[in-house]
Amino acid sequence: MYIKYLHLINFRNYEELNIELYKGINIFIGDNAQGKTNILESIYYGSLGKSHRASKDKDLVNWNKREAYVQLYVSKNRLDKKIEIKVFREGKKGINVNSIKLKKISELFGVLNVVMFSPEDLKIVKESPGHRRRFLDIELCKLNTNYYYNLVQYNKVLEQRNTVLRNCRSNDLGMIDIYDVQLSKFGGTVIDYRIDYINKLKEKSQVIHGDITSNKEKIDFKYITDVKEGSSTKDELYRLLELNRKKDMEKRITSIGPHRDDFSISINGIDTRSFGSQGQQRTAILTIKFASLHILKEQTGEFPVLLLDDVLSELDLNRQKYIMNSISEVQTVITCTGISDIKSYLNTDIKVFNVKDGNVIEMNS
Repeated sequence: MYIKYLHLINFRNYEELNIELYKGINIFIGDNAQGKTNILESIYYGSLGKSHRASKDKDLVNWNKREAYVQLYVSKNRLDKKIEIKVFREGKKGINVNSIKLKKISELFGVLNVVMFSPEDLKIVKESPGHRRRFLDIELCKLNTNYYYNLVQYNKVLEQRNTVLRNCRSNDLGMIDIYDVQLSKFGGTVIDYRIDYINKLKEKSQVIHGDITSNKEKIDFKYITDVKEGSSTKDELYRLLELNRKKDMEKRITSIGPHRDDFSISINGIDTRSFGSQGQQRTAILTIKFASLHILKEQTGEFPVLLLDDVLSELDLNRQKYIMNSISEVQTVITCTGISDIKSYLNTDIKVFNVKDGNVIEMNS
């Protein structure tokens, strides 16, 4: 899988952009705040229908325009795809694939798969459980529309249950029980998918992390949930919801379920979030991203497109070398301020673009 062509109109600081991407390594160089990351953001947006950094779609539209347009031509093993997304300032958007309008955003998942690695990804290791849950949700939605369905249904029921809890009266117990049956059904499925993914992540990551660290470090992951292993996830989740019902009514919030779960990342048995060095935390993220890339390849039969947003300067030379030696079969789009160090690691052709003030010019590589 690779992107042949990218066309933007009024997306961020690009009034109009037309570029043909190389199926190998594409490097966008330029000073900060010139629009390099906006290119990666448009590709990510074409993959999932959402930005990796903007919470509102309207923020993607050039400030003095009323709509933006993203078009991607994607080469795949079976059938090439043309993705078109029109974003309106009022917040609405329309998505077409091969000129067919999509009814649900989940129909876009899997058309173009990407793995993005940016400095913000350190939040997965360093910050709150919400960042780790979001990582799992995004990766699983790429792989399985059934996961997306169960996640959406779970969140809908959770919101309804919390509304009842906030206005709780004694005669609402029957309604809460109805919600608990639904929550355990959808939430149990979400937890099962997440545990399975964490096991795959562990398997891939331990090989990759060993390669990066010359087997000096062993990385491990564990899914953290109130649901006990060995039991029916659905039945156990219902039991716990019922057990915690009184506490939830007092606090007026649902206290357990996949919306509260987490996963731990440890290196040599030590929790990376609390006790890992900055270098170990960066290496953990590098490992996670490359492991997720290989999981996508294994599940779909094609490598996703790899997006590296100004991360090479954050890594030491060994980590940079590992990345450069690992992407020969993967279309990669890299943003950086210069390529002198990168070039010394490459043994393949590359395509280089210079970015300045929203203008992109192809250079001689």
